[in-house]
Amino acid sequence: MDELKGDCANCFGLCCVALPFARSADFAATKDAGSPCRNLLADHSCGIHDQLRQKGYPGCTVYDCFGAGQRVSQTVFAGVDWRTGERQKMFAVFPVVRQLHELLWYLAEARRLDPHDDLAEAYADVEQHTVATPEDILALDVAEIRAKVNVLLLRTSEQLRASAKSYRGADLIGARLRNKNLSSADFRGAYLIGADLTNSDLSRADMIGADLRGADLSGADLSTCLFLTQPQVNAARGNARTKLPEALSRPAHWTAPARRH
Repeated sequence: MDELKGDCANCFGLCCVALPFARSADFAATKDAGSPCRNLLADHSCGIHDQLRQKGYPGCTVYDCFGAGQRVSQTVFAGVDWRTGERQKMFAVFPVVRQLHELLWYLAEARRLDPHDDLAEAYADVEQHTVATPEDILALDVAEIRAKVNVLLLRTSEQLRASAKSYRGADLIGARLRNKNLSSADFRGAYLIGADLTNSDLSRADMIGADLRGADLSGADLSTCLFLTQPQVNAARGNARTKLPEALSRPAHWTAPARRH
């Protein structure tokens, strides 16, 4: 699914320009939508990419466009960047395509887990929208597209999970869930901010939309989680013993377990 991973070298730094952010624990400064981040260089790269957390921009390290940046830059706008092209239209198109690419990522994952012809058809339909004209993209009803895709994703989840344990939309902020058997549980849309999931078994758990900011995944088994994304993993804490799906990368800020003497 390489085409659904951000490729900054082929993007015009759209997430650093089109999107707004406010000064907070995630960002060291406030930036309006459509204004370039003060760390953005002339070649569209980030001047503090290797020091984002140290410089007060951890929010940037948990963001992923799912490949929408290069799609908008190189396909929809044919390689003409926002400095010389239709900047406002490009900035409006980018977040729409980002939502579509996230849906493509989920559909690709569903096809890998439980192949069905209608999943392939849905993928093709959504992908077609991502290469349309800017005007057609801006006219899309993304909520309607998302609802149709969600029916297919729910079917996949229900077919693969044997458990009826449901924490869908649950408030589990700061919950103590360490050493738990949570395999095949439904965590769709659950708030797991700061939750302690140390050494817990999350195999086959459905994680669509689960908020894992600051959650401790040290030693937890997420290797077969359903629909777990890189942004979710990046927002959490973990260590070398955390088991992740093969398609996801271990965040650089995760620390290794303490050595035993």
